[in-house]
Amino acid sequence: MLFFNINLNKSSYKRNLNMTINKDFDIIIQNAHFWNWAPDWDVVRDIYTAFPSAYSVLTPFAFSYLEEMIRSRTSEYGRTLYDENHNKRNYRKVGLRLIELAEKENQADVTFIELLQRAKRYFDNSSEEDSGDNRNSTVHGYMHPRFWTKESFENLIHFIAEISPFAQF
Repeated sequence: MLFFNINLNKSSYKRNLNMTINKDFDIIIQNAHFWNWAPDWDVVRDIYTAFPSAYSVLTPFAFSYLEEMIRSRTSEYGRTLYDENHNKRNYRKVGLRLIELAEKENQADVTFIELLQRAKRYFDNSSEEDSGDNRNSTVHGYMHPRFWTKESFENLIHFIAEISPFAQF
């Protein structure tokens, strides 16, 4: 949540915004897998704090984490997958198909299902107007990072902080 006050100068606005993004980073790190993800998120926070313009480099990482966090609530997490003929599957569900699987397997968790519904916007097909607002915009070669925005990155980080307590790493 941003703090608005008609008398705030630019530096106090920036301080409050930084406090909010740091709180989001804290929530993500507290709920991330201790060995696999938490150290990376700590580096993301350090980079973003030192170089706020680095959001275009950090955005693909954040989308990868969001997808893996959702996957942690499915039968596809942490195991080798086989098809109906017992052949090893070399792919996993991604994007909207992953969200559909998570919804199917977590029907009893109403709050998580509501968050998954909100997460769908991050996995829609991309268009020229996305500005980095979804994972498909970050696919290499589809949309240049200069079209992504800092606001989109911070909104994504905030959403990841909201859904992070539901991770099952």
